[in-house]
Amino acid sequence: MKLLLCAALLSTSVAVNAESSRPENISFNQLLAEITAPEALQVPEPSLDKTILAESLDNRYWVTVRAQDKYVRTRLLEAGLDIVEINKDTVSGFAGPYTMGLLSAKAFTVLSRVPAAQYISGLTRDFPAQDAAYHNYKETSDLLAQMAARHSDIASLFSIGKTVEGRDMWCLRINSTAKGSAPSAKPGAFFLGNMHAREHLANEIPLLFAAWLLDHRNDVDVKKYIGSLDIYIVPMLNSDGAEFDIASGSYQYYRKNMSKNANGSRGVDLNRNFDSWWCESGASSYPGSDTYCGPKAFSEPESQAVKNFMEARRNIKTHISYHTYGSTILYPWGGSEDEVSNPKDKQAFIKLAGEMGKLTGYLPQKSSDMYVATGDSCDWAYAATGALSFTFELEGRGFYPGAAIIKAAVEKNVKAAVYLLSVTDNPYKAI
Repeated sequence: MKLLLCAALLSTSVAVNAESSRPENISFNQLLAEITAPEALQVPEPSLDKTILAESLDNRYWVTVRAQDKYVRTRLLEAGLDIVEINKDTVSGFAGPYTMGLLSAKAFTVLSRVPAAQYISGLTRDFPAQDAAYHNYKETSDLLAQMAARHSDIASLFSIGKTVEGRDMWCLRINSTAKGSAPSAKPGAFFLGNMHAREHLANEIPLLFAAWLLDHRNDVDVKKYIGSLDIYIVPMLNSDGAEFDIASGSYQYYRKNMSKNANGSRGVDLNRNFDSWWCESGASSYPGSDTYCGPKAFSEPESQAVKNFMEARRNIKTHISYHTYGSTILYPWGGSEDEVSNPKDKQAFIKLAGEMGKLTGYLPQKSSDMYVATGDSCDWAYAATGALSFTFELEGRGFYPGAAIIKAAVEKNVKAAVYLLSVTDNPYKAI
Protein backbone atom coordinates (compact mmCIF):
# COMPACT_ATOMS: atom_id res chain seq x y z
CA MET A 1 0.00 0.00 0.00
CA LYS A 2 0.95 3.61 -0.34
CA LEU A 3 2.60 5.23 2.62
CA LEU A 4 0.39 5.94 5.59
CA LEU A 5 1.20 9.58 6.11
CA CYS A 6 0.08 10.93 9.44
CA ALA A 7 1.05 14.57 9.44
CA ALA A 8 -1.90 16.53 10.80
CA LEU A 9 -3.40 19.42 8.83
CA LEU A 10 -3.66 22.03 11.57
CA SER A 11 -4.64 25.29 9.85
CA THR A 12 -5.03 27.01 6.52
CA SER A 13 -1.71 28.80 6.82
CA VAL A 14 0.92 26.33 8.03
CA ALA A 15 -0.98 23.04 8.06
CA VAL A 16 1.63 20.63 9.29
CA ASN A 17 2.69 18.96 12.51
CA ALA A 18 6.40 18.30 12.57
CA GLU A 19 5.96 15.75 15.36
CA SER A 20 3.58 13.50 13.37
CA SER A 21 4.49 9.88 12.76
CA ARG A 22 5.84 9.36 9.23
CA PRO A 23 8.46 7.30 7.39
CA GLU A 24 12.05 8.32 7.83
CA ASN A 25 13.24 8.24 4.23
CA ILE A 26 10.39 9.36 2.02
CA SER A 27 11.60 10.19 -1.49
CA PHE A 28 10.37 10.63 -5.03
CA ASN A 29 11.80 7.27 -6.08
CA GLN A 30 10.22 5.57 -3.11
CA LEU A 31 6.82 6.98 -4.04
CA LEU A 32 7.17 5.73 -7.61
CA ALA A 33 8.15 2.29 -6.35
CA GLU A 34 5.14 2.14 -4.04
CA ILE A 35 2.77 3.23 -6.80
CA THR A 36 3.89 0.38 -9.03
CA ALA A 37 4.20 -2.28 -6.31
CA PRO A 38 1.70 -5.16 -6.57
CA GLU A 39 0.26 -4.45 -3.14
CA ALA A 40 -0.69 -0.93 -4.30
CA LEU A 41 -3.41 -2.48 -6.45
CA GLN A 42 -5.79 -3.39 -3.66
CA VAL A 43 -9.45 -2.49 -4.00
CA PRO A 44 -10.51 0.55 -1.92
CA GLU A 45 -13.37 -0.06 0.49
CA PRO A 46 -16.67 1.54 -0.58
CA SER A 47 -17.47 4.57 1.53
CA LEU A 48 -20.62 5.95 -0.08
CA ASP A 49 -24.08 4.55 -0.75
CA LYS A 50 -23.97 2.99 -4.21
CA THR A 51 -27.55 4.07 -4.88
CA ILE A 52 -26.33 7.66 -4.71
CA LEU A 53 -23.45 6.96 -7.04
CA ALA A 54 -25.74 5.24 -9.49
CA GLU A 55 -27.51 8.54 -10.10
CA SER A 56 -24.49 9.69 -12.09
CA LEU A 57 -25.05 6.81 -14.54
CA ASP A 58 -28.84 6.64 -14.73
CA ASN A 59 -30.23 7.47 -18.18
CA ARG A 60 -26.83 8.34 -19.61
CA TYR A 61 -25.45 6.85 -22.78
CA TRP A 62 -22.05 6.35 -24.34
CA VAL A 63 -22.57 7.66 -27.87
CA THR A 64 -20.54 7.95 -31.04
CA VAL A 65 -21.50 10.85 -33.28
CA ARG A 66 -20.29 11.86 -36.72
CA ALA A 67 -18.14 15.01 -36.44
CA GLN A 68 -15.85 15.91 -39.31
CA ASP A 69 -14.31 19.06 -37.87
CA LYS A 70 -13.87 21.29 -34.83
CA TYR A 71 -17.00 23.27 -35.67
CA VAL A 72 -19.22 20.21 -35.31
CA ARG A 73 -17.33 19.24 -32.13
CA THR A 74 -18.01 22.71 -30.69
CA ARG A 75 -21.75 22.41 -31.46
CA LEU A 76 -21.81 19.01 -29.79
CA LEU A 77 -20.28 20.49 -26.63
CA GLU A 78 -22.97 23.17 -26.66
CA ALA A 79 -25.60 20.42 -26.89
CA GLY A 80 -24.12 18.99 -23.71
CA LEU A 81 -22.14 16.06 -25.08
CA ASP A 82 -19.23 15.22 -22.80
CA ILE A 83 -16.65 14.58 -25.52
CA VAL A 84 -14.17 11.96 -24.37
CA GLU A 85 -12.61 10.65 -27.57
CA ILE A 86 -11.90 12.44 -30.85
CA ASN A 87 -11.25 10.47 -34.02
CA LYS A 88 -10.87 11.60 -37.62
CA ASP A 89 -14.59 11.78 -38.47
CA THR A 90 -16.29 10.96 -35.17
CA VAL A 91 -16.38 11.76 -31.48
CA SER A 92 -17.53 9.62 -28.57
CA GLY A 93 -18.65 10.58 -25.11
CA PHE A 94 -21.45 10.69 -22.56
CA ALA A 95 -24.92 12.13 -23.08
CA GLY A 96 -27.97 12.32 -20.83
CA PRO A 97 -31.63 12.41 -21.96
CA TYR A 98 -31.61 16.18 -22.59
CA THR A 99 -28.53 15.96 -24.80
CA MET A 100 -29.83 12.87 -26.62
CA GLY A 101 -32.93 14.89 -27.51
CA LEU A 102 -30.83 17.76 -28.84
CA LEU A 103 -28.67 15.42 -30.89
CA SER A 104 -31.80 14.19 -32.62
CA ALA A 105 -33.46 17.60 -32.94
CA LYS A 106 -30.37 19.24 -34.38
CA ALA A 107 -29.85 16.46 -36.94
CA PHE A 108 -26.52 15.13 -35.68
CA THR A 109 -25.74 11.63 -36.92
CA VAL A 110 -25.58 9.31 -33.92
CA LEU A 111 -23.71 6.22 -35.08
CA SER A 112 -24.11 4.19 -31.91
CA ARG A 113 -25.29 4.43 -28.33
CA VAL A 114 -24.82 2.15 -25.33
CA PRO A 115 -26.19 2.65 -21.78
CA ALA A 116 -23.40 4.28 -19.75
CA ALA A 117 -23.52 1.68 -16.98
CA GLN A 118 -23.09 -1.11 -19.52
CA TYR A 119 -20.23 0.70 -21.24
CA ILE A 120 -18.41 1.45 -17.99
CA SER A 121 -18.87 -2.09 -16.69
CA GLY A 122 -17.28 -3.44 -19.83
CA LEU A 123 -14.32 -1.09 -19.55
CA THR A 124 -13.51 -1.55 -15.89
CA ARG A 125 -13.80 -5.34 -15.79
CA ASP A 126 -10.09 -5.72 -16.54
CA PHE A 127 -8.95 -3.12 -13.93
CA PRO A 128 -11.08 -3.65 -10.83
CA ALA A 129 -8.45 -2.31 -8.42
CA GLN A 130 -6.42 0.20 -10.38
CA ASP A 131 -7.37 3.41 -8.61
CA ALA A 132 -6.01 2.14 -5.29
CA ALA A 133 -2.54 2.91 -6.66
CA TYR A 134 -3.49 6.55 -6.98
CA HIS A 135 -3.66 9.03 -4.10
CA ASN A 136 -7.12 9.91 -2.82
CA TYR A 137 -7.86 13.18 -1.06
CA LYS A 138 -6.65 12.15 2.40
CA GLU A 139 -3.51 10.53 1.07
CA THR A 140 -2.76 13.59 -1.05
CA SER A 141 -3.34 15.93 1.88
CA ASP A 142 -1.21 13.85 4.21
CA LEU A 143 1.63 13.62 1.73
CA LEU A 144 1.62 17.38 1.13
CA ALA A 145 1.68 17.96 4.88
CA GLN A 146 4.60 15.61 5.27
CA MET A 147 6.56 17.34 2.50
CA ALA A 148 6.00 20.73 4.11
CA ALA A 149 7.04 19.45 7.54
CA ARG A 150 10.19 17.69 6.32
CA HIS A 151 11.33 20.65 4.24
CA SER A 152 10.01 23.47 6.39
CA ASP A 153 12.93 25.75 5.52
CA ILE A 154 11.73 26.02 1.91
CA ALA A 155 8.20 24.53 1.85
CA SER A 156 4.90 25.50 3.42
CA LEU A 157 1.29 24.41 3.09
CA PHE A 158 -1.88 26.49 3.07
CA SER A 159 -5.42 26.24 1.76
CA ILE A 160 -6.57 28.42 -1.14
CA GLY A 161 -10.21 27.85 -0.15
CA LYS A 162 -12.84 25.22 0.52
CA THR A 163 -14.81 23.11 -1.94
CA VAL A 164 -18.61 22.82 -2.11
CA GLU A 165 -18.46 20.04 0.48
CA GLY A 166 -15.99 21.86 2.70
CA ARG A 167 -12.70 20.19 1.79
CA ASP A 168 -9.55 22.32 1.78
CA MET A 169 -7.82 22.93 -1.54
CA TRP A 170 -4.25 22.50 -0.35
CA CYS A 171 -1.37 24.37 -1.93
CA LEU A 172 2.25 23.40 -1.38
CA ARG A 173 4.51 26.43 -1.75
CA ILE A 174 8.23 26.12 -2.39
CA ASN A 175 10.06 29.37 -1.74
CA SER A 176 13.29 29.91 0.18
CA THR A 177 12.24 33.25 1.68
CA ALA A 178 8.43 33.39 1.91
CA LYS A 179 5.99 31.04 3.61
CA GLY A 180 2.25 30.39 3.44
CA SER A 181 0.31 33.23 1.86
CA ALA A 182 2.99 35.88 2.45
CA PRO A 183 3.71 37.98 -0.65
CA SER A 184 6.83 37.51 -2.74
CA ALA A 185 8.45 39.53 -5.50
CA LYS A 186 10.07 36.45 -7.04
CA PRO A 187 8.71 35.25 -10.39
CA GLY A 188 6.07 32.61 -9.76
CA ALA A 189 5.04 29.30 -11.34
CA PHE A 190 1.68 27.68 -10.61
CA PHE A 191 0.92 23.98 -11.19
CA LEU A 192 -2.73 22.92 -10.84
CA GLY A 193 -4.24 19.44 -10.99
CA ASN A 194 -7.47 17.43 -10.93
CA MET A 195 -9.97 20.11 -12.00
CA HIS A 196 -12.11 17.37 -13.52
CA ALA A 197 -13.09 14.64 -11.07
CA ARG A 198 -12.34 11.52 -13.10
CA GLU A 199 -8.89 12.71 -14.20
CA HIS A 200 -6.92 11.13 -11.36
CA LEU A 201 -3.61 11.07 -13.22
CA ALA A 202 -3.85 14.87 -13.19
CA ASN A 203 -3.40 14.70 -9.41
CA GLU A 204 -0.42 12.37 -9.53
CA ILE A 205 1.66 14.54 -11.88
CA PRO A 206 1.81 17.74 -9.76
CA LEU A 207 1.87 15.78 -6.49
CA LEU A 208 4.89 13.74 -7.49
CA PHE A 209 6.51 16.75 -9.14
CA ALA A 210 6.44 18.40 -5.71
CA ALA A 211 8.11 15.31 -4.25
CA TRP A 212 10.71 15.35 -7.03
CA LEU A 213 11.58 19.02 -6.47
CA LEU A 214 12.09 18.53 -2.75
CA ASP A 215 14.03 15.31 -3.28
CA HIS A 216 16.33 17.11 -5.73
CA ARG A 217 16.53 20.38 -3.84
CA ASN A 218 20.33 20.30 -3.74
CA ASP A 219 20.79 19.70 -7.47
CA VAL A 220 22.46 22.77 -8.99
CA ASP A 221 19.57 23.79 -11.23
CA VAL A 222 16.79 22.93 -8.80
CA LYS A 223 18.56 24.78 -5.98
CA LYS A 224 18.71 27.83 -8.23
CA TYR A 225 14.98 27.66 -9.02
CA ILE A 226 14.03 27.21 -5.37
CA GLY A 227 16.18 30.19 -4.44
CA SER A 228 14.96 32.50 -7.17
CA LEU A 229 11.33 31.48 -7.86
CA ASP A 230 7.99 31.28 -6.07
CA ILE A 231 6.56 27.82 -6.84
CA TYR A 232 2.94 26.86 -6.09
CA ILE A 233 1.48 23.36 -6.49
CA VAL A 234 -2.23 22.53 -6.01
CA PRO A 235 -2.54 18.86 -6.99
CA MET A 236 -6.26 18.34 -6.32
CA LEU A 237 -8.64 21.23 -6.96
CA ASN A 238 -11.86 19.21 -7.32
CA SER A 239 -11.49 16.86 -4.39
CA ASP A 240 -15.26 16.51 -3.91
CA GLY A 241 -15.73 15.18 -7.42
CA ALA A 242 -12.59 13.04 -7.29
CA GLU A 243 -13.78 11.36 -4.08
CA PHE A 244 -17.27 10.84 -5.49
CA ASP A 245 -15.80 9.24 -8.60
CA ILE A 246 -14.05 6.43 -6.69
CA ALA A 247 -16.01 6.13 -3.45
CA SER A 248 -17.97 3.00 -4.39
CA GLY A 249 -14.90 1.12 -5.60
CA SER A 250 -16.25 1.39 -9.16
CA TYR A 251 -15.53 4.26 -11.50
CA GLN A 252 -18.36 6.70 -12.18
CA TYR A 253 -16.87 8.69 -15.08
CA TYR A 254 -17.83 11.78 -13.13
CA ARG A 255 -16.49 15.11 -14.45
CA LYS A 256 -17.98 18.04 -12.54
CA ASN A 257 -17.86 19.41 -9.01
CA MET A 258 -20.57 18.55 -6.47
CA SER A 259 -22.79 21.65 -6.51
CA LYS A 260 -26.53 21.04 -6.29
CA ASN A 261 -28.26 22.66 -9.25
CA ALA A 262 -31.70 24.27 -9.23
CA ASN A 263 -33.22 21.47 -11.32
CA GLY A 264 -32.01 18.79 -8.91
CA SER A 265 -29.02 17.72 -11.01
CA ARG A 266 -25.48 17.71 -9.68
CA GLY A 267 -22.37 19.59 -10.63
CA VAL A 268 -20.81 22.36 -12.69
CA ASP A 269 -17.99 21.83 -15.20
CA LEU A 270 -15.28 23.90 -13.54
CA ASN A 271 -13.42 24.33 -16.83
CA ARG A 272 -16.46 26.11 -18.30
CA ASN A 273 -17.02 28.33 -15.25
CA PHE A 274 -14.27 30.93 -15.68
CA ASP A 275 -15.04 34.43 -16.90
CA SER A 276 -13.55 34.04 -20.35
CA TRP A 277 -16.29 34.24 -23.03
CA TRP A 278 -18.34 32.53 -20.33
CA CYS A 279 -21.04 30.14 -21.55
CA GLU A 280 -20.68 30.97 -25.21
CA SER A 281 -19.32 28.44 -27.72
CA GLY A 282 -18.57 24.90 -26.55
CA ALA A 283 -20.44 25.12 -23.24
CA SER A 284 -23.93 24.10 -22.16
CA SER A 285 -26.39 26.18 -20.15
CA TYR A 286 -28.37 23.05 -19.20
CA PRO A 287 -27.54 22.06 -15.58
CA GLY A 288 -27.74 18.33 -16.26
CA SER A 289 -25.08 18.51 -18.95
CA ASP A 290 -21.52 17.41 -18.26
CA THR A 291 -20.35 20.68 -19.87
CA TYR A 292 -22.69 22.86 -17.78
CA CYS A 293 -21.12 26.30 -17.36
CA GLY A 294 -22.90 27.12 -14.10
CA PRO A 295 -25.46 29.85 -13.32
CA LYS A 296 -22.81 32.55 -13.74
CA ALA A 297 -19.07 32.91 -14.17
CA PHE A 298 -17.18 31.99 -11.00
CA SER A 299 -20.32 30.63 -9.38
CA GLU A 300 -18.30 27.79 -7.86
CA PRO A 301 -16.01 27.96 -4.81
CA GLU A 302 -13.32 26.01 -6.67
CA SER A 303 -13.12 28.42 -9.61
CA GLN A 304 -13.42 31.38 -7.24
CA ALA A 305 -10.44 30.03 -5.29
CA VAL A 306 -8.27 29.90 -8.41
CA LYS A 307 -9.41 33.40 -9.37
CA ASN A 308 -8.62 34.87 -5.96
CA PHE A 309 -5.34 32.98 -5.73
CA MET A 310 -4.00 34.18 -9.07
CA GLU A 311 -5.28 37.73 -8.80
CA ALA A 312 -3.52 38.07 -5.44
CA ARG A 313 -0.22 36.82 -6.92
CA ARG A 314 0.65 38.92 -9.91
CA ASN A 315 4.18 37.59 -9.70
CA ILE A 316 2.99 34.33 -11.32
CA LYS A 317 4.49 34.23 -14.80
CA THR A 318 3.86 30.63 -15.89
CA HIS A 319 1.05 28.18 -15.25
CA ILE A 320 0.07 24.60 -16.12
CA SER A 321 -3.35 23.07 -15.54
CA TYR A 322 -3.23 19.26 -15.81
CA HIS A 323 -6.05 17.27 -17.41
CA THR A 324 -6.52 13.88 -19.10
CA TYR A 325 -6.39 12.53 -21.67
CA GLY A 326 -5.08 13.24 -25.19
CA SER A 327 -1.30 13.77 -25.11
CA THR A 328 -1.55 17.43 -26.08
CA ILE A 329 -0.21 20.74 -24.78
CA LEU A 330 -2.78 23.47 -25.36
CA TYR A 331 -2.37 27.23 -25.22
CA PRO A 332 -4.77 30.19 -25.75
CA TRP A 333 -7.13 30.73 -27.11
CA GLY A 334 -9.54 27.91 -26.37
CA GLY A 335 -12.69 30.04 -26.30
CA SER A 336 -12.01 31.78 -29.60
CA GLU A 337 -10.52 30.88 -32.96
CA ASP A 338 -8.59 34.16 -32.88
CA GLU A 339 -4.86 34.17 -32.36
CA VAL A 340 -3.30 35.75 -29.27
CA SER A 341 -2.99 39.39 -30.32
CA ASN A 342 0.32 40.12 -28.59
CA PRO A 343 2.94 38.81 -31.07
CA LYS A 344 5.56 38.33 -28.36
CA ASP A 345 3.19 36.27 -26.24
CA LYS A 346 2.12 34.23 -29.25
CA GLN A 347 5.74 33.43 -30.03
CA ALA A 348 6.38 32.47 -26.43
CA PHE A 349 3.32 30.19 -26.29
CA ILE A 350 4.38 28.39 -29.46
CA LYS A 351 8.02 28.08 -28.41
CA LEU A 352 7.39 26.93 -24.84
CA ALA A 353 4.66 24.47 -25.87
CA GLY A 354 6.95 23.11 -28.55
CA GLU A 355 9.85 22.57 -26.15
CA MET A 356 7.63 20.91 -23.56
CA GLY A 357 6.12 18.82 -26.35
CA LYS A 358 9.58 17.49 -27.23
CA LEU A 359 10.11 16.45 -23.60
CA THR A 360 6.76 14.70 -23.23
CA GLY A 361 5.96 13.50 -26.74
CA TYR A 362 2.70 15.50 -26.57
CA LEU A 363 1.32 17.52 -29.48
CA PRO A 364 1.51 21.30 -28.96
CA GLN A 365 -1.39 23.25 -30.45
CA LYS A 366 -3.72 26.19 -29.99
CA SER A 367 -6.57 24.97 -27.81
CA SER A 368 -9.38 25.97 -30.18
CA ASP A 369 -7.85 23.90 -32.96
CA MET A 370 -9.37 20.91 -31.13
CA TYR A 371 -12.71 22.63 -30.56
CA VAL A 372 -13.88 25.97 -29.19
CA ALA A 373 -14.70 25.80 -25.48
CA THR A 374 -15.47 28.93 -23.50
CA GLY A 375 -15.10 29.52 -19.76
CA ASP A 376 -11.67 27.87 -19.86
CA SER A 377 -9.38 28.40 -16.86
CA CYS A 378 -6.16 28.93 -18.82
CA ASP A 379 -7.79 31.43 -21.19
CA TRP A 380 -8.96 33.37 -18.14
CA ALA A 381 -5.58 33.10 -16.37
CA TYR A 382 -3.72 34.52 -19.35
CA ALA A 383 -6.27 37.27 -20.08
CA ALA A 384 -6.69 38.34 -16.45
CA THR A 385 -3.16 38.02 -15.10
CA GLY A 386 -0.83 37.80 -18.10
CA ALA A 387 0.60 34.45 -16.93
CA LEU A 388 1.59 32.22 -19.83
CA SER A 389 -0.87 29.41 -19.17
CA PHE A 390 -0.95 25.91 -20.65
CA THR A 391 -3.40 23.03 -20.45
CA PHE A 392 -1.68 19.63 -20.44
CA GLU A 393 -3.90 16.79 -21.66
CA LEU A 394 -1.92 13.91 -20.25
CA GLU A 395 -1.37 10.57 -21.95
CA GLY A 396 -3.46 7.43 -21.85
CA ARG A 397 -6.27 5.72 -23.73
CA GLY A 398 -8.90 6.44 -21.12
CA PHE A 399 -9.56 8.20 -17.83
CA TYR A 400 -8.63 5.08 -15.86
CA PRO A 401 -5.45 3.75 -17.49
CA GLY A 402 -4.22 1.78 -14.46
CA ALA A 403 -1.15 2.24 -12.31
CA ALA A 404 1.41 1.17 -14.87
CA ILE A 405 1.13 4.47 -16.72
CA ILE A 406 1.99 6.66 -13.73
CA LYS A 407 5.76 6.23 -13.64
CA ALA A 408 6.47 7.14 -17.27
CA ALA A 409 3.91 9.95 -17.26
CA VAL A 410 5.39 11.49 -14.12
CA GLU A 411 8.98 11.23 -15.33
CA LYS A 412 8.37 12.95 -18.67
CA ASN A 413 6.13 15.62 -17.13
CA VAL A 414 8.74 16.37 -14.47
CA LYS A 415 11.10 17.24 -17.34
CA ALA A 416 8.51 19.56 -18.88
CA ALA A 417 7.73 21.25 -15.55
CA VAL A 418 11.43 21.78 -14.82
CA TYR A 419 11.83 23.31 -18.28
CA LEU A 420 8.99 25.71 -17.48
CA LEU A 421 10.75 26.66 -14.24
CA SER A 422 13.90 27.36 -16.23
CA VAL A 423 12.11 30.11 -18.18
CA THR A 424 9.75 31.41 -15.48
CA ASP A 425 12.08 34.28 -14.56
CA ASN A 426 11.68 35.53 -18.16
CA PRO A 427 9.52 33.40 -20.45
CA TYR A 428 10.47 35.49 -23.47
CA LYS A 429 14.11 34.51 -23.30
CA ALA A 430 13.15 31.23 -24.98
CA ILE A 431 12.00 33.01 -28.15
